[in-house]
Amino acid sequence: MTDAVVIGAGPNGLVAANLLADAGWSVEVLEAQDEPGGAVRSDRGVHPDYVSDVFSAFYPMAAASPVLAKLDLHSEGLRWSHAPHVVAHPLPDGRCAVLDRDRRVTAAGLETFAAGDGRAWNELCQVWDRLREDILGALFTPFPPVGASLRLAARLRGAGGLRFARSMLLPVRRLGEEEFGGEGGRLLLAGNALHADLAPESAISGGFGWLMSMLGQSYGFPVPVGGSGELTGALVRRLRRRGVTVRCGERVTEVVVRGGRAVGVRTATGGAVSVRRAVLADVSAPDLYRELVGADHLPSRVMDDLRRFQWDWATFKVDWALDGPVPWQAPGAARAGTVHLADGVDDLTRFAAQIAMGRIPDRPFALLGQMTTADATRSPAGTESAWAYTHVPHHVRADAGTDGLTGRWDPLEQEIMADRIEEQVERYAPGFRHRVLARRVLAPPVLQAADSNLRDGAVNGGTTSLHQQAVFRPLPGTGRPETPVRGLYLASASAHPGGAVHGAPGANAARAALRAHGSGRVLALAQRALARGGPSGGTGRPR
Repeated sequence: MTDAVVIGAGPNGLVAANLLADAGWSVEVLEAQDEPGGAVRSDRGVHPDYVSDVFSAFYPMAAASPVLAKLDLHSEGLRWSHAPHVVAHPLPDGRCAVLDRDRRVTAAGLETFAAGDGRAWNELCQVWDRLREDILGALFTPFPPVGASLRLAARLRGAGGLRFARSMLLPVRRLGEEEFGGEGGRLLLAGNALHADLAPESAISGGFGWLMSMLGQSYGFPVPVGGSGELTGALVRRLRRRGVTVRCGERVTEVVVRGGRAVGVRTATGGAVSVRRAVLADVSAPDLYRELVGADHLPSRVMDDLRRFQWDWATFKVDWALDGPVPWQAPGAARAGTVHLADGVDDLTRFAAQIAMGRIPDRPFALLGQMTTADATRSPAGTESAWAYTHVPHHVRADAGTDGLTGRWDPLEQEIMADRIEEQVERYAPGFRHRVLARRVLAPPVLQAADSNLRDGAVNGGTTSLHQQAVFRPLPGTGRPETPVRGLYLASASAHPGGAVHGAPGANAARAALRAHGSGRVLALAQRALARGGPSGGTGRPR
């Protein structure tokens, strides 16, 4: 018997296990896949000389996360690297909006789109400077974030708080129009909003686009040196030093519930693990409640609310090994780690509308990563390890293009859609396709098979839209890691604050379990001791 079982060795599960181990609990981590990491893994599956990030790649939220900083992963060998520019959004006419960690560079570039837009960018940055600490505090603590919210309200009281709140609730199209006279600033905000499933006309897309832009401005979009799997490796090494084993190839099929309390788990191999204290599930909310717990152990309202649970958009991804750099027409794109490809905000609206109508986009918005530009260890000198993803509907009604795609995503459809993405890149980088040595196609069912939390490749554990955030995440009236089953905690991106790699859902679940058993003070003391006398004295933050 162990104190706790953690289901799933994604970043949230690994963070949760680390915090429990820091507090002196015995922990077992069970992972269905043959290797840990969830959506934070890398390999050489495209070409033996190229490191490719299979799922996620850039980690601004990890850079900002106090949760990961306290784990001191630098001591476990984690190193970070940055591209010269953070984000670029080229246009077909050769102009390019660039987000750089030096706000003076960002502002100067935006000024070329419209006089005064550089000043407008700096004003948005100044708002961030005043509020950053409390905004991040609200993001990375359990809901409701009382302390951070009170401090934020106090700061806003004398600084136009209602006006700021209004701006954060705006659709990103409207926010961009209010703040910028030219396309550059509008594109940076809107492109970053599309990192989630937020269309340019969606409420809070303005706030999300601003947040992602400011994270990029302050922390960059860093990458782990050697591949995203190095972040997972650091978390696993830290666990092993505390005597915790991550057991891979162990798919949990049931959370055992007796008397309304989680008392253990059963696995597909017929094994069982009993727990003294808690089960923490780095599992999507629908899978946890429907598959692992079951309606017999849950209030009827939970099962009813699950019918209304909304996934974020499905994802289609292509990885490439290129024999040279991407031949961008816009020079600013060549030095960016992340490149957004759309002709303008109208093009993003058109793309999102096609998905809303169940149509596979004919001119997909592509988010492209230049990994060797960000980290020279990823491929031989003079080459590029690259990828791009776009979004598609979960339930396809039609193809907005002329290829007759149906959403079956059989091998032929996968190749056709990958060609469509390459054609989009080619529009901004003529000759791109001649640089492709090898490619790998990751269609929605392939992504889900590799990580069951990624329903059709949905990367945020559920929609980022306002109706499924905070007290509504993952279901109305929740917003915290506790579940209706005593001793069972939701530790995945389905819980507040949601997707991206920052460890907060896992940390929130671990702290809730510790509080329930009076161990929260032990964790706090252990982390303070680590901060004072850790092996390196470093924070592990990207530099």
